Amino acid sequence: MKARKQLIDRIIFVFMLFLSFAYMMPILVVLMNSFKGRFFIADTPFAMPDVDTFVGLKNYTSGLEKTGFIPAFGYSLFITVFSVGAIILFTSMTAWAITRSKNRFSSFLYYLLVFSMIVPFQMVMFTMSKMANITRLDNPVGIIVIYLGFGAGLSVFVFSGFIKSIPREIEEAALMDGCNPIQTFFLVVLPILKPVLITVAILNTMWIWNDYLLPYLVIGSNYKTIPIAVQYLQGGYGSRDMGAMMAMLVLAIIPIVIFYLSLQKHIIKGVVAGAVKG
Repeated sequence: MKARKQLIDRIIFVFMLFLSFAYMMPILVVLMNSFKGRFFIADTPFAMPDVDTFVGLKNYTSGLEKTGFIPAFGYSLFITVFSVGAIILFTSMTAWAITRSKNRFSSFLYYLLVFSMIVPFQMVMFTMSKMANITRLDNPVGIIVIYLGFGAGLSVFVFSGFIKSIPREIEEAALMDGCNPIQTFFLVVLPILKPVLITVAILNTMWIWNDYLLPYLVIGSNYKTIPIAVQYLQGGYGSRDMGAMMAMLVLAIIPIVIFYLSLQKHIIKGVVAGAVKG
């Protein structure tokens, strides 16, 4: 029985190792091709750079010049940081108010937010972009409001599941000590939310940083984010600088990978806590 269990564990380990390699392969291919000449990428996309194909950092310098990567990085960073900050702040407060207020309005608001999770973005993208233009939200500051709306459903759902597990007695004790509701939330509830808060931050950061369609529809080429800047490397009649594109993709991936790896130990804990507890 023990030998059978060890055999099953080894098979699972090998399978997971293979699966990990399969997921890592696209990133490795992009990294390899970022150091190869643009004319060799299509012919030998899976080959390592050699003496004939290796071009050093030429693709990186070319991509930085053609795309305006530095300004695009600034816009992406600004939009991502403030959008994620707004989502965390407002949705955690909303989830706390909904969970602790047992009435029809709070229930209706909760299910309305949950329902927004299942509405495909393609159903609302044209009306959304038109409304963004009418209400002057078609700029790097205005798009933060739009991201808050689209990210509210999942975030409130995750926060609500976790808040249900927090004993009310902790909040009642804070109120008895003289805290008002706002102080109770920021001094008592918010520190307890740290695991799920980090999870929500990671999920929304990865989504907003890599998002192409929403910035393209709302702010277009006036304020190019990184995905839009990389797309501009594709010229007319199908011509495109694949070497520079691969190099810019590597530069775009690095910040989000570092951010994820630095916080990844919290993500499973937060997801389980927010989805199962309560």
